Amino acid sequence: MMNLENNNLKIIPISDIVLLEGMDFNLPLKGFSQKQIDFFNNQDNSKVLVLTLKKNFKKVNLKEDDFYRVGSLIKIIEIEKKNDIYMLNIKVENRVEVKNIKNIDGEFFGEYTLAPDVIDLDSRGQKEIIDYIKNTIHEISSKFQGSEPFVKILDDINDLNKLMGYASQYMPKSNADKYILLEINSLKERSLRFIDYLLEQREAIKLQVELSEKFNEKANKNYRENMLREQLKAIQSELNEKYDESDGNEDYNERIKNSGMPEEVEKVAFEELTKLSSQNPNSSDYNVIRNYLDTLLALPWKESAYKDINLGDARRTLDEEHFGLEKVKERIIQHLAVMKLKKNKRGSILLLVGPPGTGKTSLGKSIAKALDRKYIRMSLGGIRDEAEIRGHRRTYVGAMPGRIIKGLKQAGENNAVFVLDEVDKLVSGYNGDPASALLEVLDPEQNNTFTDNYLDVPFDLSNIFFIATANSLEGIPRPLLDRMEIIPISSYTSNEKFHIGKNHLIQEVLDEHGLTLNDLTMEDDTLQTIIDDYTREAGVRGLRRQLATIARVSTEKIVSNKVEVPYNISSDMLEDMLGRKISRHDMTQESNPPGVVTGLAWTPVGGEILFVEGTFMTGSGQLLLTGKLGEVMKESARISLSLIKSRLALNAAMFNFKEKDLHIHVPSGAVPKDGPSAGITLLTAIASLVTGIKVDPKLAMTGEVTLRGAVLPIGGLKEKLLAAHRAGVKKVLIPKDNVEDLKDLPDEVKNDLTIIPVEFIEEVFNEALGVKLPKSELVLGDNKFFLNEGNPQL
Repeated sequence: MMNLENNNLKIIPISDIVLLEGMDFNLPLKGFSQKQIDFFNNQDNSKVLVLTLKKNFKKVNLKEDDFYRVGSLIKIIEIEKKNDIYMLNIKVENRVEVKNIKNIDGEFFGEYTLAPDVIDLDSRGQKEIIDYIKNTIHEISSKFQGSEPFVKILDDINDLNKLMGYASQYMPKSNADKYILLEINSLKERSLRFIDYLLEQREAIKLQVELSEKFNEKANKNYRENMLREQLKAIQSELNEKYDESDGNEDYNERIKNSGMPEEVEKVAFEELTKLSSQNPNSSDYNVIRNYLDTLLALPWKESAYKDINLGDARRTLDEEHFGLEKVKERIIQHLAVMKLKKNKRGSILLLVGPPGTGKTSLGKSIAKALDRKYIRMSLGGIRDEAEIRGHRRTYVGAMPGRIIKGLKQAGENNAVFVLDEVDKLVSGYNGDPASALLEVLDPEQNNTFTDNYLDVPFDLSNIFFIATANSLEGIPRPLLDRMEIIPISSYTSNEKFHIGKNHLIQEVLDEHGLTLNDLTMEDDTLQTIIDDYTREAGVRGLRRQLATIARVSTEKIVSNKVEVPYNISSDMLEDMLGRKISRHDMTQESNPPGVVTGLAWTPVGGEILFVEGTFMTGSGQLLLTGKLGEVMKESARISLSLIKSRLALNAAMFNFKEKDLHIHVPSGAVPKDGPSAGITLLTAIASLVTGIKVDPKLAMTGEVTLRGAVLPIGGLKEKLLAAHRAGVKKVLIPKDNVEDLKDLPDEVKNDLTIIPVEFIEEVFNEALGVKLPKSELVLGDNKFFLNEGNPQL
């Protein structure tokens, strides 16, 4: 036998048991060898450590980390064998902390130090807690038959630790929760934690009992109803009276006849009604069939009465509720005019595309108001389950129709205005492709026989005016896009935001906060400052939030009589109400060094100007690109460098590309940037760098560049020019093919900007650098020009 020091004892691993100081306990040991039992029988080794396991409760291949470090020092009183289990009659002597756990020949030993309980309860306090625990256990045990012996044992225990240790065996708590009782050294805190566990168990049992009673009550009621129904059948059979099981089926019969269903749908409905009549009302199929019939009958099968379209009223409604958007409103009026002339709605599927907050959803609501039809809105953002569109088959538990059918059921009309919001946010997942499910809904050639999986019969959607909205076309699959007519909605100009705020938003916000213009007023300069300095958006949603913040602050002051009414909001009060300015748009500089050029960019919240910066350094001819640029933008930079080398290659004595590295950076490095429209900006920055000619800081440009020197058209021109105007730009170079897009530009912007269309890079060099080059096909020799006292010459 191995000699151990007094504070180094054998460890017995346990789980789901709490051994507290002073307890007498019969500890079962299973799977121990006779040699190990002989070790316990040795009087010199009668003291043993007991440690709780964190995991691995099978006690196979234990490791040191499997043990908690606070345990119990026990004394073995007697060992008794029952079948293949040894029962150790033990006395818990002390609470201990164990360290230096060692595995010796498959057995664990460890050093311990005593960690006795802190007795912070006097005898009276312990007596009160013991009585409370016993009373609570009596309350719990009253819910269970056969619990008397267990309770009787507890009644005879008058030691607090013994009571908690014994009762904890029967509590449905985790090993970790029980270990907390042992880990706590304060007797008061331990008893309070035990009471918490006890009360949790009491409430859980009470809830289970209540649920069981309700279930039994329902089961008994169903049993009584079945018995009475069977007795009623027998009585009516004896009296030769027919027992009517229809339970309102005659009403279903009349409702189906009067519903206006097509013949093939009506046939299916009557078949389901026949099935319903043969079902027991308490069967699950009975409720499934009944719910199906209720859904069928709730749908608007009858053709809705035609409502004449008053174009004048429609135009007034759109003008009253939406400022600006003239082209959009004109396009909608044209669509309504066609509907008025044809007197049908087939093919009425529009897609409004624009940045957030520009009024796409509210335009749909205005169209419904103008047409005097029901308005249904269905948000598609984040939908990844095809069943959300087409419904579930009735074979599934809890099956229900899709959102299209639910919306029609809610509207009660089959010619409603149905807005499909955020159609670009649909997500394909393991539950199918919702975008593909929309194909049948939005195809004028198919939606007159749309079949929902739940209904399993065709429903005519061709009378519905579908309006889809999206922030971008990129997330919409091409087949779905082909079924809709696209109406782009661009960002609002600052002037448009001002009029929207003044004529619409201020009054709406005042109404929401219980205020009137007699209570709160706002200067025009204040509204313009909010738009310029406290919002950064393409729409007006942020402007509305800021106005609401001002209204809340003002309401508190008005209600508290801190200010006189009308309370006027001036620009110098905004910082106190809204905090510091949040909008920091880049502005043009007074002077740009060579290699710095102002470009234009499109973002989902409007346009921005950006600066392209370039510099040369000693190196090996590498091109370095920074600023979180996308692949397309990097390719534009490589094309620009190739064009410079081939079309503006300087005399080798003046500039040697092989011994120089070119570094191009686009500031706001954390913001991803991509797209080809920075092509001529990158080209001009490199040209400015190699020629040493500064570019006018009030000149901005946008356009894609090709390797042959052509300038190709770009998108988002309106937003880009609005950003240029806001930033103080005076002259802008745009692709010649984008001239048609200038029709969308507000007059106030066109009047302030000098807009120059360019078709080839020679025109860009002429306008930006004053360098005149012939067209590429006229250049001879090695296509070089030379510097003469800083002035480029052919």
